[in-house]
Amino acid sequence: MTSTEGTPGRGTAVVIGGGLAGLAAAWALRGAAERIVVVERDRYPDRPRFRAGVPQARHGHLVLEAGHRALEELMPGIKHRLTQAGAEPVAVSGDLRWLSAAGWMADYPARMAFLSCTRPVLDHAVLERVRTERSIEFLEGTEVVGLLGSAGAVTGVRVRARGGAGGTAADPADGERAEGRAAEGAGGAERGEVREIPADLVVDAAGRTTATAAWLAELGCPPVPEERVDAGVAYSSRLFHRPAGADLGCKAVYLQTKAPHAGRMGVLLPVEGGRWIVSLAGMRGAEPAPGEAGFAEHLDGLRDPSLREALRSAEPASEVRGFRPGPSVRRHYEHNAPAGLLAIGDAASTFNPVYGQGITVALLGALALRRSSLRHGGIGPATARQARREITAASKNPWIMAGAEDARFPATTGGPSGALVKLQHRFLDRVLAAATHDAEVTAAFHEVMSLVAPPSLLFRPTVLASVLRG
Repeated sequence: MTSTEGTPGRGTAVVIGGGLAGLAAAWALRGAAERIVVVERDRYPDRPRFRAGVPQARHGHLVLEAGHRALEELMPGIKHRLTQAGAEPVAVSGDLRWLSAAGWMADYPARMAFLSCTRPVLDHAVLERVRTERSIEFLEGTEVVGLLGSAGAVTGVRVRARGGAGGTAADPADGERAEGRAAEGAGGAERGEVREIPADLVVDAAGRTTATAAWLAELGCPPVPEERVDAGVAYSSRLFHRPAGADLGCKAVYLQTKAPHAGRMGVLLPVEGGRWIVSLAGMRGAEPAPGEAGFAEHLDGLRDPSLREALRSAEPASEVRGFRPGPSVRRHYEHNAPAGLLAIGDAASTFNPVYGQGITVALLGALALRRSSLRHGGIGPATARQARREITAASKNPWIMAGAEDARFPATTGGPSGALVKLQHRFLDRVLAAATHDAEVTAAFHEVMSLVAPPSLLFRPTVLASVLRG
């Protein structure tokens, strides 16, 4: 036990990062830890607003079926709270028109949907719920600067105040300009003295820019094994007011890439306030150019004119914002992490955002942490070991699917290769071809992509027969 008070295995947990993954992890630990400390570099806004510490927030976000099921299990009633705040359920067929590499997906009476809203609405609803738990405390405007412990066990964190550096953006443009500064950890205001917080469990939820690898090296730990895939994706997004009387015949449109040479994609999603968010993206070599001119040029170059026509009479509700997420990374903490440490969300596995998996995988990880803490009755070593295994397992299928698709593009670095991957590509091509006209195949494909079923569902006899016939 590291804490100076409390019951062994039920002392203090520290969560590094108070974004969505960190908030969900803190909530998952309630009842298992006597004290849960969330260390957040920013200061939270008093209402849903963009903030500098979430640089991807201004781009399209959705919570897949598996994600909002997990969130509802963690926080009963949260889905109703989100829809009250303007989040829109979008059925994966009927409400969504999806142009895959093989053509438009067949329509059918879908049983699954994703939730669509801006990121501040999602984060704020979760934050409101987490703040109701008395055992969770927040250190806002504070950054973790290192870990306590040794190569065998992490026993806490070192933190310091960031002064006024990590605040929220009053003007939407301010938050976007601050993205680079937040990612680099730059401050600009006087920083406080470093102090220590002992802990029985440290949860890294610091996102893509996590510094845990460097901190572990300082403790003498061997490097954590990782996989990397880099498709060089870049984003350009803008909010639009929905035109009065606009009728797309659907709620959302997704124009997918078509490997190996059509590396552009675009998505239109409904969000709160009677608006659309339109996110355009391109793999390496097909990235959107900056600004309004780049946005318009990329829109014109999509495989189908649907988005361009939908926006013809739509008034912009924001500036064009760009984002380069960097490589996808999957860290295998289950192999050699020291006791007392686990990672969740983007700190554990980052994905190419074009597949919409990141939020859902983070929520599945939080649910795995909840189940582990309940099973072992606390936050001791057994909880951490099981949680690390299950968090890694939750990312396995999404990682395989995203990495295999990224590998289709010739400019991608890393990722799977070889005869087996080529066979997988050929099989998926046949699945997509069948999904343009066979509702059963389409439904099965949607279940897999919504992360409610493993890819093996596509080998169910009735599905496989249709695929092979096609």
